[in-house]
Amino acid sequence: MIILRSQVAGSSAGALERFARRALRAVGLRGEVDVLVTGNAEVRRLNRRFRGQDEATDVLSFPAADGDAGDIAISAPVAVANARRLGHSVADELKILILHGLLHLAGYDHEHDRGEMARREARLRQALGLPASLLERGHGAALRAQPARKPRQRRSP
Repeated sequence: MIILRSQVAGSSAGALERFARRALRAVGLRGEVDVLVTGNAEVRRLNRRFRGQDEATDVLSFPAADGDAGDIAISAPVAVANARRLGHSVADELKILILHGLLHLAGYDHEHDRGEMARREARLRQALGLPASLLERGHGAALRAQPARKPRQRRSP
C-alpha cells in the first residue's frame, strides 16, 4: 500500500504501487510492503525514534517481524531535491527510493557492505528502467575502487 501524505507532482499512488510490486519481486522479497511518502518532520521523528539520528533522511526501512517485507518511509522534500540535483523526475526518484528501501528490507546495508548493495541496486535499477540513483552517482566509483576484504574470523572466547 502507498500512503501519500505529501503529494508529489507527477506521481500517483497507483503508479507507485505497481512499481513497488514489480520491485518487490525483482529484489526477491515475499509478503507486503507499505510505503509512506511524507514530509521531513515525520521522517525526522521516525529517524530519531528508531535510529537515534535527529535529522530527516531520504528513505527509512522497517523490516516486519512476521516474515512480510516491512514498511518504508520516504521524505517527499528530500526526493524532490534529489530529483532536481540528479536531473530526473520526482516520480523516478520515488521509485529509486522504494527500490533502495526494499534492498534494506532484504538485508543489504550500504554503510557496511563494501559496495554490494550499490552494485545490486545498479543492476536492479537498470532492469527496472530507472535512472542512476543517488547512491550510485554519489558513491559508485568510490565503492567500485575499493578492494574486497576477506571476512574477519571470530575468535572463540
